[in-house]
Amino acid sequence: MRTVLPGKPQAKLQAVCSALWDGQRLVTYISGNALVILNGPYSLIQTIYDDPLLALEAVVIDEATGKIAICSSEEWSFQSSLEVASHDKGTLTLSWGSEEELLIGSTSLKLYQTAEGDALIWNRSLPKPVKIASFSYDASLIASTGHHDRLIKIWRRQSFGLDDTRFDFTYLPHPTAVTGIHWRRPHDRQQTLDYVLFSICADSKVRIWAVTDPHGLQTLQLWAEIDMQEAIQPRQIETPYQSSKRYAFTIDSKDFTFAIERAVQAASSDGQQEYHALEHLLEVAKTGPEVCVVVDRRGNMSAWGLENVGCKARKSTDKFNIAHVEDVKLSFLRDAQAEQDNTQFLTFCGQQTDSPFTLLVHHFDGRIMWYESKLEELFDPSPRQQRLQAKAVWTGHDGPVKKIVRSGSGKALISRTNDNEGLIWKQGNDKSGMALARTSSLSCPEHIHRSCLLQEGDFVITLHHHSISLWDARTPVARLAASCAFKDEGKPLCLIPLLNSDPNSLSYYVATITSMMKAIVWKIDLPPNFQRRLNQDLIAIVELFCASDLGMQDDLSFVLPVDPAGSISPASDLLDTFAKDLAISYTDSGVLRAWTATLDLEKGSVNWLVTSTTETGINNPSMASGSSIRKIAVVDSAKTGLTIWDPWSGQLEFEAKYGESDFIQDLDWSSTPDQQSVLAVGFPYKVVILAQMRYDYLNAGPAWVPIREIHIKKLTSHPIGDSTWLGDGNLIIGAGNQLYVYDKAVDTSNDKIMDLSIPVHQHQSLSIFDLVTYLNGPLPVFHPQFLAQCILAGKLVQVQQIIIGLYKALKFFAAGDDLDSFLTMRPCHFYTEQEEFSYAAKKEMRSSYAEYVDDDEPETVTEELAASLNENLAKLAIPQLSSHEQFYLADIIECVATAEKQRRSMDENAMRYLIVFRQHMIRKSQAPAARVSITWREIIWAYHSGSQDILVDLVSRQFHGRMLWEHARESGMFMWMTDLTALRAQFEVIARNQYTKTDEKNPIDCSLYYLALKKKSVLVGLWRMAAWNREQSGTQKLLRNDFSEARWKTAALKNAYALLGKRRFEYAAAFFLLAGNLQDAINVCANQLNDLQLAIAVARVYDGDDSLVLRSLLEEKVLQQAAFEGNRWLATWAFWMLGQRDMAVRVMISPVYTLIDSPQAPTLQSKSYLSSDPALVVLYKQLRGKTLQTLKGASKISPRAEWEFVIQNARLYDRMGCDVLALDLVRNWEFLRQPVETIMNATHHPDPRNMLRRKSSLAIDDMPGPRSSTEQNMKPMGKPAPTVFEEPSTNSLLDNFGF
Repeated sequence: MRTVLPGKPQAKLQAVCSALWDGQRLVTYISGNALVILNGPYSLIQTIYDDPLLALEAVVIDEATGKIAICSSEEWSFQSSLEVASHDKGTLTLSWGSEEELLIGSTSLKLYQTAEGDALIWNRSLPKPVKIASFSYDASLIASTGHHDRLIKIWRRQSFGLDDTRFDFTYLPHPTAVTGIHWRRPHDRQQTLDYVLFSICADSKVRIWAVTDPHGLQTLQLWAEIDMQEAIQPRQIETPYQSSKRYAFTIDSKDFTFAIERAVQAASSDGQQEYHALEHLLEVAKTGPEVCVVVDRRGNMSAWGLENVGCKARKSTDKFNIAHVEDVKLSFLRDAQAEQDNTQFLTFCGQQTDSPFTLLVHHFDGRIMWYESKLEELFDPSPRQQRLQAKAVWTGHDGPVKKIVRSGSGKALISRTNDNEGLIWKQGNDKSGMALARTSSLSCPEHIHRSCLLQEGDFVITLHHHSISLWDARTPVARLAASCAFKDEGKPLCLIPLLNSDPNSLSYYVATITSMMKAIVWKIDLPPNFQRRLNQDLIAIVELFCASDLGMQDDLSFVLPVDPAGSISPASDLLDTFAKDLAISYTDSGVLRAWTATLDLEKGSVNWLVTSTTETGINNPSMASGSSIRKIAVVDSAKTGLTIWDPWSGQLEFEAKYGESDFIQDLDWSSTPDQQSVLAVGFPYKVVILAQMRYDYLNAGPAWVPIREIHIKKLTSHPIGDSTWLGDGNLIIGAGNQLYVYDKAVDTSNDKIMDLSIPVHQHQSLSIFDLVTYLNGPLPVFHPQFLAQCILAGKLVQVQQIIIGLYKALKFFAAGDDLDSFLTMRPCHFYTEQEEFSYAAKKEMRSSYAEYVDDDEPETVTEELAASLNENLAKLAIPQLSSHEQFYLADIIECVATAEKQRRSMDENAMRYLIVFRQHMIRKSQAPAARVSITWREIIWAYHSGSQDILVDLVSRQFHGRMLWEHARESGMFMWMTDLTALRAQFEVIARNQYTKTDEKNPIDCSLYYLALKKKSVLVGLWRMAAWNREQSGTQKLLRNDFSEARWKTAALKNAYALLGKRRFEYAAAFFLLAGNLQDAINVCANQLNDLQLAIAVARVYDGDDSLVLRSLLEEKVLQQAAFEGNRWLATWAFWMLGQRDMAVRVMISPVYTLIDSPQAPTLQSKSYLSSDPALVVLYKQLRGKTLQTLKGASKISPRAEWEFVIQNARLYDRMGCDVLALDLVRNWEFLRQPVETIMNATHHPDPRNMLRRKSSLAIDDMPGPRSSTEQNMKPMGKPAPTVFEEPSTNSLLDNFGF
């Protein structure tokens, strides 16, 4: 936490106190009904709230025990609570005595013993209530005085004890009312005390009372007095309007001597030879004087020393002037009201060797200033610009903060309470250490419904139920400048500042939108700047500008302005979807709409436009918040679920569910200078800060992560009221009376940052802006995610060049060196043709490393180069990569080297699959417990590859020729193989390996596979050798039967159902196949075994790709699952398998649930950003012109939809940190030609091939259509394929198993 604004101190004489307890300096003060305890200018220990209906009156600390007593007009409390008698109610005063005695003063003086219980040991009624009652440090004397009283009553203790406590009293007369008293602090509480009392009187004199005559009638006698008016003689002539008020405070001898001793030590350690001010103070401190300091409002200060106070033989030199200095700036408020025009001072000096002299100034206008100084600088008579350094201002509200609203730039804000009182704050100067400075206060007689700031907090707009007001906040107390009444249907929901296209205009426009979706706009004219400089009366005008009906009030829930984020730019005259959002609305059905508006000054109107509509499916959202750079957060009806949406695409980026006790009550957006979003999620006692992450489609990583949690439970018992961001990244949290300012620096050692595995190991802390740049900024070209996306985009030449460039750069790399993020490559290398790039890049990279490149410079990534590079990666820490990312990079380099060996024998799609598959296997070897499979994205690449035979061989070798079904499922092999003959052959290999995977060779393990292949005879032979299996006899007997007969089909079905009851699901599916019931077999695989791949593989092997059962499975199960999950890769594969290649192309652009009639409503997962993989655009470009069907599907996609698809994928690349790939996409994309509409007869249709821009492009004719009579009469060439597989003899098959 950077600083805290603990609340407005009460304007009471005992509102602040300080004590040294247990070696630490405690400062406490009261604010409203809150007790604030601090031990430094920014260090809040705790805030304790008392009865919310009663304001506190006084607070005192017992230095001996550390107990704190507070009181209101009704009661006092510390560890217990004691109600005062009704006739004692009113102003109370407190003072601690000895042995935990507590003095309470009101219309009587009461002394309580609080050590054990609350025993009243002395009580004395008074003729009038006391204003001040204070014990001396040994509790022998009490000094008390009443309101407007010119007498101080000194109560002398005559006895100690619970049973017999007695006091007598004498008077200390003054000519006018006494305004303050102070007992001299002893060097040690145990020493014999010489009582010295300082009193300040309304006649501007300080009087010093001491025991000069122990046998006199009065306990204390007047020893000396200081005339404050005479003490300061300003060099400038006083003008009539300047105040002649004087203020005085004392520096006790103990603190003064200690501060001078440390100043001498510091000067000697610094080697200072001459310091006249310090030498003078050193001479003064030798006699240990008390110091009385007099100040005025113009910065003049006079310090007086008092030696030998209480000595009977007083000398004229016992009171002497120490210094008279100028430029002591104490921030007195000008034109303060009478009840606020008072100031109190507290001084102390810490016990640590580096503790400075501290001055606390309590201004009764609601501020406590913490100043620090060195006494040799404070009392230096030579001119100085800064004698006191303001470390903190303790101020704020005296009631709970309800709402905080920031200006557009975040440099000003207004905080409001339930009492319609507001404080205007401005962002402080970093050099001063003050994050916020209070500039004005506002008190409104009407209920403030909404508010906003103009001109960085110089003016405030407040919206009421039937009027709008303008306040001038340039003075400490804001003044009402103008107002305008209005009447309209519905309740005003928000207050929206509208952007003006003329940045120099003095006219501002603000709008409200009512619950009936009516927009009302006001025009506010501010005076010219010269009037403000001359401080003339403000002449401002607030008038109605226009009103309009926005419609769309179907089930409206709320409308609210967006949080300003990003750079402030002038409004555009163009009304389009690229304009910055101004407001969002949400409905009860969860429909989000973003709104923008432009001013039409000529027509006197405002044009409103919906820039985006997002259907979230979240019913009755309790809260939503939008950012002006297009991010919207939504909270569900239970207030425990949070979702973050991207309105550009209507996609879900983040979903989180919090505990039942953690209900969300606030959402606040901010952004970095480069427009990366940050969200603060407010709970009752904590704030979670979420930051954007780069999209990661390969690992399905989160798009948002928590980077910081702020807990306030230890600081205050009051829940959070509101929070907001400052423009510089500091977070303001309002809780109770207080504002907490949390610094933008984030500790990188906290668990949340460590879990992110980002390269921040060289930083102890990072600005939140820098941290978000690490999380969501552009990637270096050698980052593993960038390389992976280049591979998917088909930029294998560039990948080779990047790896070779990194290999060369790391040859001479040392820790601490900078590494070029582009490795001397230029962005144009990524969007030029590969052939051109290959030659140019080689030439340029040779010239770049001309000094140290060997003649045998590598031109491709070989396994030897990969091994050498990975060895360097294991030893060196790359600045732009975390250790986790370096391991990932090493995996990719190894995979690229492996794929390079096979480059000439396989196509690009096979390369894409192989690289990802190899990377998957490497990761699996590093984390064997992780059960992951190849995704449908990789399956699609292999499915559309023409090198499947090579892939099958490489995948089989990866499993050492012992591929089981779990390995096949992991690789997706039976989903991407298209040759049915090869598919069945490979399935038979799986069947053999399933049988031999255990030493006992159990036929049950392979039954499903052989029966899917319709090779029952092989299974019979395997059972013949399973003599050890107790099921052998019965199974052999059953299998010998002819299952084409109905009775044996029924027997097989009965066995299948019995096995289902025993939860032997795979064996049950085998018996369904034995009965010829393929449908039930795949249902068991898909539902009971939850293995969709096995169900598809069995259907393909058993009945081919044209099987009705397979078609039903694809339509009813696979496509429904794709719609439910939003999986476009799965959907395009299913459509291609169904022969609907036009739909396979269309589904890559449109969300799956928009093309498929599903009985289930789309889930949030189906709207996730993960459903829009940018690799889809690569596949779309590859497939759309492949066949006539795909061209037909592409022709059904409107140019607008294709344009939005390309732009959306460019945004996705940008969110992934792959900006140059986004540039390549938009620069090189070719749109299909739109077919010319011509009149066609029923037998002729437009040729889709005319859409291709390149005449050399070939498209396969796969359009279904009626065959001609000639084609129907033609006989098929060659031997016809058998409709049923012929089972080979058992003996020939058993040879394959070595029997």
